[in-house]
Amino acid sequence: MLRAAVCVSGGGTNLQAIIDGIAQGAVAHTEIVRVLCNNPGARALERAKEAGIETVCVSPKDYADRAQFEEALVRSVDEVSPDLIVLAGFMVKVPVEMIKKYENRIINIHPSLIPAFCGTGYYGIRVHEAALARGVKITGATVHFVDEGMDTGPIIKQKAVKVYENDTPESLQKRVMEEAEWVLLPWCINHIAAGKVKVENGRVTVME
Repeated sequence: MLRAAVCVSGGGTNLQAIIDGIAQGAVAHTEIVRVLCNNPGARALERAKEAGIETVCVSPKDYADRAQFEEALVRSVDEVSPDLIVLAGFMVKVPVEMIKKYENRIINIHPSLIPAFCGTGYYGIRVHEAALARGVKITGATVHFVDEGMDTGPIIKQKAVKVYENDTPESLQKRVMEEAEWVLLPWCINHIAAGKVKVENGRVTVME
């Protein structure tokens, strides 16, 4: 059984997709052992509690400095000994200590086709605003392993989504979530749980 810790910051729709995937059998041999959040008012915490999943809130506001916050975050992860850490809309830069400790065991979902519209400053609705401003015809989402860079880790899987002329950032965000994010993330977790995802020399091989 794959023990997954899920890190969230906001609404938790990707968390819900994982919860639903496990309940429906689309994500096999997986349990969410803890949901960690940096925002005490996040809807994601309610979603986790409704599903009977343990939650922990580690907010930067509760600590004197960044170092203490990061230490508490890493400790909260270590307590449940996860096999996989899933960043599902987690708006916090992951501490280097955690990345090294859980090398190739942290995955992130990003709402674009990396390397487009990613890196510092590209998160949430800003990604879709940038995509529309550039006039792209295709966007999508990417699941990748997390390394010490920003959205630079090995790519596991991507899914394309069409952009329409009348799209707004909000309508595009909604379509990318529904057609790509909520599909990709459970799919990738299921394949990792099945031992079908391998990382070698910075590249990912996925066995279908």
